[in-house]
Amino acid sequence: MQKLYLLFNHTLTAEQFSDAKASLSCNAVVSPPKDLQDLWSNVPPELESLSCYLQPIKEYIHANVQKNDFVLVQGDFGATYMIVNFVKNLGAIPVYATTSRNVVEATEGGKTIKRSVFKHERYRKYE
Repeated sequence: MQKLYLLFNHTLTAEQFSDAKASLSCNAVVSPPKDLQDLWSNVPPELESLSCYLQPIKEYIHANVQKNDFVLVQGDFGATYMIVNFVKNLGAIPVYATTSRNVVEATEGGKTIKRSVFKHERYRKYE
């Protein structure tokens, strides 16, 4: 069975975890080490290029991800683009989580408050 490696800025929900097992046939979900998670979650906007910045993440992926494993990649657009291509070149499968959004309105203290509630729907492969 394949593994699902995480490279995104949120905590995997129970629903996302269950869906990874069911729809991707993953037997394990693997989070990156804390230092790499911090790197991924805090891409500096002032950098002109991300090539050097993402090198530790590429090394981690190269050392751990096997052909046909899944990698959930979501985050900074440029970083995501680079890592998706890197993962594809290794023969692994980059995916992202799709959600539906429901807007809930409530009146509190004479004010209308809008909240967006997101629900996991499925994983989709980057093509």
